[in-house]
Amino acid sequence: MTIIIKSDDEVKIMREAGQIVGQTLQQIREMVKPGINLLEIESFVEEEFKRRGAVETFRNYKPGPQFPPYPSNVCASVNDELVHGIPTDRVLNEGDIVTFDLGATYKGFVGDSAITVPVGEISDEAKNLLKVTEESLFAGIKAAQAGDHLNDICTAIEESILASASNYSIVTNYVGHGVGREMHEEPQVPNYRLAFKGPRLRHGLVLALEPMVNVGTPETYECEDGWTVRTADGTLSCHFEHTIAIREGREAEVLTLP
Repeated sequence: MTIIIKSDDEVKIMREAGQIVGQTLQQIREMVKPGINLLEIESFVEEEFKRRGAVETFRNYKPGPQFPPYPSNVCASVNDELVHGIPTDRVLNEGDIVTFDLGATYKGFVGDSAITVPVGEISDEAKNLLKVTEESLFAGIKAAQAGDHLNDICTAIEESILASASNYSIVTNYVGHGVGREMHEEPQVPNYRLAFKGPRLRHGLVLALEPMVNVGTPETYECEDGWTVRTADGTLSCHFEHTIAIREGREAEVLTLP
């Protein structure tokens, strides 16, 4: 397992990439309302990245021979869709929740982040799911201290979720990851406690933390499009993500905060 540590100059570039992603997601959040079409979001991202000189990390991404190239520049996953939803000619309705996962490559480095957004007024259950998942992300970020170990992050995420909602389930077959010149680098960052400490967290290590939580069971399945992942029991799913850099002597820096 080769973990690539970034120099301060490289982290500076990744901060720029992260700002493009974070600010674009913030604009998407403000656009979301009942009646908006997912293709409007797709077009907005295309124009915004072009304006800012960024490359769409996701479009044509192909992680392995069994996958078709991803056809869009943003993932849009609605309600029981966990990750990798492909934007289609679909109108969002009052009460939906939708996760937007976005990656931008800028000056050769990747920023990666995701938010789950309410569409109009949503159920109390959905509100709680969003709250629990986002809080677990920030618990993981708080635990990301130089000198500690990867499992400290994983444990903090799991404990935050279980302390807030013991009846929710943590998705185990999709995890966070290192990020840099490539969208997916080592190490993998599960959202649950490991049986080992894992690698030591060092200054310059850049990670994408991304807890994924289901209201029902943790089981998921992949749809016929080869990308969209849904919960096996049709219950709501939520996903938040930030790219962070480990910094010596202080808390991890969140590179994708707008």
